[in-house]
Amino acid sequence: MRIVGGEARGRPLRAVPGRSTRPTSDRVRQSLFDALGQRCDGLRVLDLFAGTGALGLEALSRGARSATLVDEDKNACAVALRNAESLGYGDRCRVVREDVFRAVPRLDGPYDLVFSDPPYATRTTRPVLELLADAGLLAEGGRAVLERDRREPLPEIPAGLRLLEERRYGDTVLLFVERGG
Repeated sequence: MRIVGGEARGRPLRAVPGRSTRPTSDRVRQSLFDALGQRCDGLRVLDLFAGTGALGLEALSRGARSATLVDEDKNACAVALRNAESLGYGDRCRVVREDVFRAVPRLDGPYDLVFSDPPYATRTTRPVLELLADAGLLAEGGRAVLERDRREPLPEIPAGLRLLEERRYGDTVLLFVERGG
């Protein structure tokens, strides 16, 4: 794994030992940022189920102001913190070790860009969408990208959010949603 764009392009990322995380592939990450626009200048970013922190760190490499990485796995948080420090982003990156659904209500939002890349077997797309709609976590006009398994049905999009696009990459589906007025 490596950073695929921005100032840290090509720099390696450490992986979490074992099979507790499923990092987003470089190809999918590149496509995701192609769809968002290559730059993230000044954005506040939240990376849920962060694992190695690759999505949040990628956004920092592309100009994001700050990133908050949330994961409940102790090893994943340690790796994400090491990755942030090795890239020189330790001062712009916060790692929160806690269950996403317990942590989110206490986070200091709103965020301009939110990533959600949960383990596929958990089927958390709907609860994460509801969390984004209810918690005021996503800034007005802010976008979220939710990764899900292609076999997981598309949930209803809650009021206040709108589906912009859905992209498929093998077994991976990316949902792009936006907070609307």
